Amino acid sequence: AERKMKKYSFKNDYSEGCHPNILEALIRTNLDQQNGYGYDEYSDDARELIKKKINDQTAEIYFVSGGTQANLLVISSILRPHESVISAETGHIFTNETGAIEATGHKIHGVVTDDGKLKPEQIQLVLDSHTNKPHQLKQRLVYISNSTEIGTIYQKQDLKELYEFCQANNLYLFMDGARLGQALTSEINDLTLEDVANFTDVFYLGGTKNGALLGEAIVITNNNLKEEFGFHVKQKGALLAKGRLLGIQFLELMKDDLYFDLAKISNVQAMKIKSAFQEKGIQFLSETFTNQIFPILNNSQIEKLAASFDFYVWKKMNEDNSAIRLITSWATSDKVVEDFINEIKAL
Repeated sequence: AERKMKKYSFKNDYSEGCHPNILEALIRTNLDQQNGYGYDEYSDDARELIKKKINDQTAEIYFVSGGTQANLLVISSILRPHESVISAETGHIFTNETGAIEATGHKIHGVVTDDGKLKPEQIQLVLDSHTNKPHQLKQRLVYISNSTEIGTIYQKQDLKELYEFCQANNLYLFMDGARLGQALTSEINDLTLEDVANFTDVFYLGGTKNGALLGEAIVITNNNLKEEFGFHVKQKGALLAKGRLLGIQFLELMKDDLYFDLAKISNVQAMKIKSAFQEKGIQFLSETFTNQIFPILNNSQIEKLAASFDFYVWKKMNEDNSAIRLITSWATSDKVVEDFINEIKAL
């Protein structure tokens, strides 16, 4: 029997393996003996490169295997038993981590947002409704994602205001950077990696969704959070004996700014698709300039596109229309984009 042609997937940005440079580096270094647990030369070099890019030689950097693990490690290491975290309701920790944070004994206060971004006044409302101490939890941490789970990004002014608000209210600010590359290479972005380091207490650079086989780089800039973090990494099973596997990948991604080049490709491919929908007069769930787009289509349009392409139906708007989610990656080819645009034109 003839094998059915596999549909191209726009479901996520980690369907492919990794960038060829990483594979080549893994093969090239395969038989070099190295120290374990992140004390290898590649991890050292990668950490130095990241410190240079954020202009902070005192930052502590830890490589871990994935985003949920990074969020769990950071949040559980910061919060004391009576403390809680504030997140947008779209936040990954709130919706898609099987209660990982709650399983460590901490409440997440979900905030409804229109664009996935948290604002100081929304955080203030949570603080105002928890003044009956010690009967109510103490809010200690604010969790944000850049880009957000609906593809929007924080501008420099947004982040600076948020950080200053957190400082004034004795809150730590933690940025989930699973798609930080895409945020920082977005055509409307005005943040630098150094700004991110300056206006957060801890953040991470996501590799899984930007050309790595696996891995995220947690960057801790606040001195209060550095000292004991390594214990948490080990205790939660996140300290790889073969830490080189992560170090090699981040070294390849950071040198010559491959990390940003790959993120840029994914954004550019998404924006071509966005333009094709716009030319058709199709509306979007959120205004995005990253590699995630959310066009609102009717059922028959969705069915037609789904015949040749895979994607998530993200949110039902009414009986006849739903927003779908399309995500492009560093490996999404011009040919695939062209084919998809032709399908959009034919709707």
